[in-house]
Amino acid sequence: MPRGKSRDYRDIDGILLLDKPAGLSSNQALQRARRIFRARKAGHCGSLDPLATGLLPVCFGQATRFSSYLLGAAKAYRARCRLGETTTTGDAEGEILERREPPTAEEQLQRVLSAFTGRIEQVPPMHSALKHEGRRLYQLAREGREVERAARTVEIHRLELLACELPDIDIEVQCSKGTYIRSLAEDIGRALGCGAHLVALRRTEVDELSVDDAQSLERLQALAEDDPQTLDRLLMPPETALEHFPCIELQSAAACDIRHGKRVATAPENAPGLYRLVAADGGFIGLGEVRDDGELAAKRLMNTAR
Repeated sequence: MPRGKSRDYRDIDGILLLDKPAGLSSNQALQRARRIFRARKAGHCGSLDPLATGLLPVCFGQATRFSSYLLGAAKAYRARCRLGETTTTGDAEGEILERREPPTAEEQLQRVLSAFTGRIEQVPPMHSALKHEGRRLYQLAREGREVERAARTVEIHRLELLACELPDIDIEVQCSKGTYIRSLAEDIGRALGCGAHLVALRRTEVDELSVDDAQSLERLQALAEDDPQTLDRLLMPPETALEHFPCIELQSAAACDIRHGKRVATAPENAPGLYRLVAADGGFIGLGEVRDDGELAAKRLMNTAR
């Protein structure tokens, strides 16, 4: 429960597109947005390091039921990497370990970048929120400890060089979930033979959501003081988190059965998998799954009893 009396907070459902500023953790930004909206329940969809800025979808109320499906969505970033310097953290907050002269041929840089497009193996950084034996890796890193991390397969859908003003390069990355841009910067530097670290990072997209539509904490606070009714109109509906799933429309009887935990028959063309469920009147029901036997079952639904 947020600080303060519980009656000061309210049940509100929706997704806020927040433009996280540098210097705040994702949880700190979330809590500030939560207090501005006086939301009883909130969660965010994918952490950004304090160094990073950009799109942080924040889910309020029942939208938190579907936040994990945005966590798993593809993401896009703009990053600035400094070639020729490696640091203890892989970013600008760490101490410089080594300096080398970066290559000056842009053709060489383009060849290296192209090698990182597609499926790649990536070792998560020590300065990350992954856990090892119950503790966050960044906690171990702060104690000067380093543990072995297994490489994971991630996919770089697009990697484009935006600017090259050595020793800095600006890149745009569209990637799968679980990709660490900090590690990507280090790997690029390693492939170039000069080392590199991340200087700045901005998340621009989560699935189809864009930072161009996001709100700053300063604007939200100003609206809360001057025009609080406008705040709620900034929220996107909870089903926004599921828009990348195909949709099944249910008639009233089938919708009632799904809400009561029953399975229902579905059209043969609906292949097994996850579907966004809506009622014939357009109301959002939740997420369902078509099983191998062709029946539709509830996966995660809106709470209609509240």
